Amino acid sequence: MVPTDPNLQRRRVASPPPTDPQTRAEALTVAAKALRAAEHVCVLTGAGVSAESGIPTFREAQTGTWAQFSPQELATPDAFAAHPKRVWQWYAARRAMVRAAQPNPAHVALVTLASRVAHCTLVTQNVDDLHERAGSRDVVRLHGSLMHVRCSAGCAGSFAATDEQLADVPTCPQCGALLRPDVVWFGETLPMPPFEAARNAAVACDVFISVGTSNIVEPAASLPWISATHGATVIVVNPTMEGQRSGPSILPIEGPAGVMLPRLIAEAFAGRRARRQAESA
Repeated sequence: MVPTDPNLQRRRVASPPPTDPQTRAEALTVAAKALRAAEHVCVLTGAGVSAESGIPTFREAQTGTWAQFSPQELATPDAFAAHPKRVWQWYAARRAMVRAAQPNPAHVALVTLASRVAHCTLVTQNVDDLHERAGSRDVVRLHGSLMHVRCSAGCAGSFAATDEQLADVPTCPQCGALLRPDVVWFGETLPMPPFEAARNAAVACDVFISVGTSNIVEPAASLPWISATHGATVIVVNPTMEGQRSGPSILPIEGPAGVMLPRLIAEAFAGRRARRQAESA
């Protein structure tokens, strides 16, 4: 269940940056100032953050046994209906890859950020568990979790994916239907509770950070720009700004998330204690 904050709609929004930064260093300085002043920060992470931990994106070519298949042949309801064991084994291989990976400095930097501001909403399009393993809490998952499975017939609830060496696809303990990965497949709509939580945070926050995503895939791609239209400062951290929007309240910080996020957060909060520690002292 996605936690809600009754104060989300009442939080103030920051004014747009007074200057138009011409360099990455200038953008970092303005972004750091906005973060220091923020009460509520909303962060959207995409596949680029996980890629820095060695997890390939969906757009990359498959390798090994799976090189003959496209993601569309392995990540749709029709594919699961036609070849459930094949789909199950592919997701088992992906889970094994995720379990072997480690959170990178971008994941860790977001944990630090959450400890420095009054309210931080972390929204992810990724289906791995690297944010949680780094220490983030209450992650809003738009596309579900690779590490969980659910009933393909619609029974409520999800289960941790533990036994991936079964000869057959496991079945739902309630109705006997096949279990499937608890992720959003091609052709499926996002579950509304997490998307509504993400949209509410985008509207209410002072600063929105888009990191490791091209902001192409809707509806998640609209979140930074919704935030900008409601007065927030939007910080875009990505290796390329191709396809990203520009405007007086949008700060582009070009570069890898694992380098630029730690740099940004260090500049914003240098010398400051974690907010929770300061309040309890």
